[in-house]
Amino acid sequence: MKKLLFLLMFSIGTSMAQPLDLNIISEGAKPDGITKNTEIIQNAIDHIHQAGGGTLFFPKGKYVTGTIQLKSNVQLYFDKDSELLGSTDPRDYKVLDVKNIPLASKKDDNSQLALLLAYKASNVKIYGKGSINGQGLDLALAIDSLHHAGIRVDSAYNYRRKRPSELARPKLFRFSECKNVEISALQLGEAACWGLSFELCENLTLANLTITNRSYWNNDGIDITDCDKVSITGCDINSADDGICLKSYFSDYCNNDIFISDCTIRSSASAIKFGSASYGGFKNIVIQNIKVYDTFRSAIAIESVDGAVIENVQVNNLTAKNTGNAIFIRLGHRDGEKPGSIQNINIKNLKVEVPFGRPDLDYKLRGPEVNYFHNPFPAIITGIPNHYIEEVSLENVEIQYPGKAFKGMAYVPLSGLDRVPEEVKGYPEFTMFGELPAWAFYVRHVKGLIIKNLKLTLKDEDYRPAFVFDDAYKIELNNIEIPKKNKKQIILNNSKYFSMDKSLEMISKNQ
Repeated sequence: MKKLLFLLMFSIGTSMAQPLDLNIISEGAKPDGITKNTEIIQNAIDHIHQAGGGTLFFPKGKYVTGTIQLKSNVQLYFDKDSELLGSTDPRDYKVLDVKNIPLASKKDDNSQLALLLAYKASNVKIYGKGSINGQGLDLALAIDSLHHAGIRVDSAYNYRRKRPSELARPKLFRFSECKNVEISALQLGEAACWGLSFELCENLTLANLTITNRSYWNNDGIDITDCDKVSITGCDINSADDGICLKSYFSDYCNNDIFISDCTIRSSASAIKFGSASYGGFKNIVIQNIKVYDTFRSAIAIESVDGAVIENVQVNNLTAKNTGNAIFIRLGHRDGEKPGSIQNINIKNLKVEVPFGRPDLDYKLRGPEVNYFHNPFPAIITGIPNHYIEEVSLENVEIQYPGKAFKGMAYVPLSGLDRVPEEVKGYPEFTMFGELPAWAFYVRHVKGLIIKNLKLTLKDEDYRPAFVFDDAYKIELNNIEIPKKNKKQIILNNSKYFSMDKSLEMISKNQ
């Protein structure tokens, strides 16, 4: 009986243990924007972790630091006008000492360096009213200078583009194999590489963040790699590379149960992208209520080129203005033992305006333009020979195209559809095939496509047909509104089981 009473009292005492809350200034930090506080911040985090959990407070001020590592049951709170500043000295960044991490299939662009690191940590929260600034431009230029001086040589230095590789530049966040993570209500960004990067994490919540990541190249906003149960809501993202990017580096894992909602995105690449790293898969993804503007590439890009399985994706209520491409869905075979698969993709309530010129013309850091002449690109859904994208539906879609196509600029005749290259191993991008023979939709190697309630408009005339279907099966077009000036609106080549509105006109080739 005494033993039972002791155990009960011990249990009650443990459950009533108070969290340890520390003020970083009381711990000795100097918020002067000059002094490096790395050791003080790390010691405070370690102390809270060892005590069982609590919160580290950052009052008003500027706190310079190198790499710090988050631990389980630790919260960081940034008060109004408080700012964590990444050191601009490359020597202040380190790689986590990790053990038994799953082997990634792709290793050439995933930096292990970051300002904030976490490995196998649980119950971590970073929140408040302040900001975290990676000072990425100065840091990247310092890395570049040290490479050319032979002091810190980047073995993967990109001499063609004259910049340090992604492997040499720190991200803002890198969380690996963590559980129950919440990042909310902060201003984040200006990293030397990717912004917020999470791999193999579970129960991740990113809410009401303002992310401005435009300091240097490869400045993604958010990267989610093979994570389970992720919620990204209410975020405003302005990135020099992809806004929200789902990646899969691990063949035996996948992104699963991902919810992205009520976000605004501006990007010098794609707004929301699956890939290009695509080894394991992407399953059960819901994307809704997204606003995209002034974005160089695609509003939504869904890519499996390394063997990934992509299935059960729902996109609802996405509006994109001044955006280079509406929809890009690509199944390729760049890497992996065999091609992956893409199936059960549902996109509805999509409205996109595609401009004639560059959407990011006024950006300081602009996406790289292609090195050939071309007319405006259509939306693209394409697999590769004998490997089809399957069961895609588009409903309540409105796309405005610029027109102004001219045969003297570039031309693929309808008698020469085989001139469009397959690019089986090519890097996936809507510009990868060169000039295309349609102005609205180019569809190739697809089985099961339903397009319902589609409105297409042209600001100027375009000599090309609206649709080209090549090696496409079980296609349904219902309630399609397109300009009537060009009678050759739909081209079928090597395609079967096709149904469409009687009001549409079609040319069949080798059907």
